[in-house]
Amino acid sequence: MNDDDRAGAPPVAVLSFAYSQKRFGDPSKAIGATISMNDVLLTVIGVTAPEFFGVDPGDAPDVYFPLHALPTGETLLDQHLYWLQIMARLRPGVNRSQAQAAVALLFEQWVAGTATNDKERANLPGLALLPGGTGVDSLRLRYSKPLLLLLALVNLILAIACANTANLLLARATARQREMAVRLSVGAGRLRVVRQLLTESVLLAALGGALGIALAFWGVRFLTLLLANGRENFTLRAELNWHVLAVAVALSVLSGIVFGLAPAIQSTRVDVMPVLKNDLRRTARPAARLRFLIAVQLAIALLVLVAAGLFTRTLSNLNAIQLGFNRENLLLFEVNARQAGYRDPEIANFYRNLQTQFQAIPGVRNATLSRLSIMAGGTMFLPFNAHGRRTDLTNTMYVGPAFFTTMQIPVLIGHDIEDRGRAAAVVDEEFAKTYFPGENPVGQHIAAPRYVDDVEIVGVSANAKYGDFRGQSKAPVVYVLYNHASRPPISEMVFELRTAENPLIYANTVREIIRKADPGVPVSNIKTQAAEVDERVNQETIFARLSTLFAFLALAITCVGLYGVVSYNVAQRKNEIGIRMALGAQRAVVIRMILRDVLTTVLVGLAVGVPGALLASKLISSFLYGIKPNDPLALAAAVGILLCAVLLAGYAPARRASRIEPMAALRHE
Repeated sequence: MNDDDRAGAPPVAVLSFAYSQKRFGDPSKAIGATISMNDVLLTVIGVTAPEFFGVDPGDAPDVYFPLHALPTGETLLDQHLYWLQIMARLRPGVNRSQAQAAVALLFEQWVAGTATNDKERANLPGLALLPGGTGVDSLRLRYSKPLLLLLALVNLILAIACANTANLLLARATARQREMAVRLSVGAGRLRVVRQLLTESVLLAALGGALGIALAFWGVRFLTLLLANGRENFTLRAELNWHVLAVAVALSVLSGIVFGLAPAIQSTRVDVMPVLKNDLRRTARPAARLRFLIAVQLAIALLVLVAAGLFTRTLSNLNAIQLGFNRENLLLFEVNARQAGYRDPEIANFYRNLQTQFQAIPGVRNATLSRLSIMAGGTMFLPFNAHGRRTDLTNTMYVGPAFFTTMQIPVLIGHDIEDRGRAAAVVDEEFAKTYFPGENPVGQHIAAPRYVDDVEIVGVSANAKYGDFRGQSKAPVVYVLYNHASRPPISEMVFELRTAENPLIYANTVREIIRKADPGVPVSNIKTQAAEVDERVNQETIFARLSTLFAFLALAITCVGLYGVVSYNVAQRKNEIGIRMALGAQRAVVIRMILRDVLTTVLVGLAVGVPGALLASKLISSFLYGIKPNDPLALAAAVGILLCAVLLAGYAPARRASRIEPMAALRHE
């Protein structure tokens, strides 16, 4: 496309495979067709391969076109805006270090000529060449740490499952000691017995691995849906491949061998004659091993429970943040009339007419618009001249009439912005306190050189959160009427509609109004304000949901193992329990005796798990909000849930033990 990327060349484009299917039905029909973008007709000269999604996994374009194909205004001319991603293929024999040394010097010489003062010269950017084999790392950098954390939780679940499997195999091996003794007494070799038992454990692991792979196909889709959080343009396309399947199979076989080997070897170390005589004293050491493995499972389960508690509390803290506006029943959508050819001043009239029509929709209480949505951080940082002094960089948001009424942001002094043919602004409470202390700013005039001409302050609003609402600091905000005294010129705008019911039911009506006004004007990103806020806590929501799921899974596996061990212990002590009951022991005494053993094991697990949880929680401190890693409430809740779960798991076999008939138990041996 070298000849296409030059001034005066016919504008052309290459479409992605998915977009060509969506737009033309058949990608072959796209070649030679024309599409309109920013009021420029582009001729389609190619379609990408289905597996190509661009150089950035986090941003899959629909249309590729030469830089000279569309008017770019001041963007390309701004020497201080480094927005291009440059890609190059190295010549044969040239490595990346050599290219870095050559290109960095040229870039350093060029960028030095763009600086106009000492401050800019002291903060000049550098140029670093990165390998392009994996594309731009935006998506990878965003999700690498969260996915590594989830991988750590999965490994903890795997450790619990393996310990549980070893526990059950040890219990089964102990129960089969008489069988193994018979086999050894009739001449079976120890290696043959070990091989048989290993075959059984590997077969069990293989069946579990096969079931896990089947569930993984559903799990990958579930995780992708969680990460997408309802976004249709989400570009992460995770899928199972042979590398993942090979690792899963290898882990299954390895787990079967490692955690089946100890029980298999233990089964061959029996003292044949006492076992054949049914000497129950042999079970003491295996029972101790079983309790040790249960304590390990409990300690690991506590780690997962604490992590789930921390992430759940973090999500709760984020949802409890006071935004300063009402997020409910608010519909957002983007309209860009400039792409359809509208210019100043007709573009302002077009948006004004649209706002009037939206306001007239039955069920719509208020309608307004702004340059960007609140949660998108719809601001510019500008220095204002206010009250004879120059302010620090201040958040500046361009809004339409009735913005505060629609967003339900309280206006403390003065009134909402109105379109009366003159420049007007509303400042928030923070701005008023900082630059007009002890006086009423309404009626005062402010201006931002080159961007906002002289405007009159008509009101003072309450403070509200914008963009990343996790920030503790509150910078002042100035709201300026978008179609008066502001630059850069009006282009894309976000409309906000306050509705009486579910906002999404008005989406089709909005599309129809815009289509009737001008079919060439694009409308996009239709969603609710609540959904946009939820996108800002998507990572915390994923952590809270998945960690809670993992916590319940870890707890369930641990309780199953505990139930099996206690049941096995009760079966081995059936004769002892029968004697106790024959001597007058009450059922409650038997239940307390069994549960006392359970609590002893739990206390051992807690003694290891609590310090481990306190240390491990520090590793996830960067993912938390509003709480400390050693949060006592999360730790107490985890301990309480664990105690309740294990007591319930141990109560069933303890209750069954209390119903043993003494005579039947005495005949057991």
